[in-house]
Amino acid sequence: MDQTDERGLELRGTISVSAAFGDEDEEIPAARALARSFLADVQAGHGFPVSSRAMGMVQLVVSELVTNTRKYAPGPFLVTLEVQNGAVDVSVWDSSTTLPAVLAQDPSRIGQHGLEIVMAVSKSFQVQREPVGKRITAAVVLADDPGGDAAGHRL
Repeated sequence: MDQTDERGLELRGTISVSAAFGDEDEEIPAARALARSFLADVQAGHGFPVSSRAMGMVQLVVSELVTNTRKYAPGPFLVTLEVQNGAVDVSVWDSSTTLPAVLAQDPSRIGQHGLEIVMAVSKSFQVQREPVGKRITAAVVLADDPGGDAAGHRL
């Protein structure tokens, strides 16, 4: 059953939240706040473990993806966070049909490391064309490995 919380955000039957944003720079911290609030609810309201590392990494992924959207696809965008299989899928949709370029690692390059960072801290990363625009999705594991290893994959 779909519900709306006190902020007017849609909470679907699965543990997820979606919010539409405009084209203002203030939307970047608002999207991070959405992620922080959502993960706090996932932990407190639904009992899922959310490590402090996961809290920070999800906000970082949201920030990097939204920053790229603001930079390369001006206009409205949609952020969706959904818990699946012990991870949170962070999806950002925008109306641009231009797919992002994932550059090779280059420590001497100044800037343009956003997707490189997202891929390093995520267990999966995908870009897909939509009927209008594109959707970028990265999954971040919610709980650290019992052995203490941070989740994600090596580039």
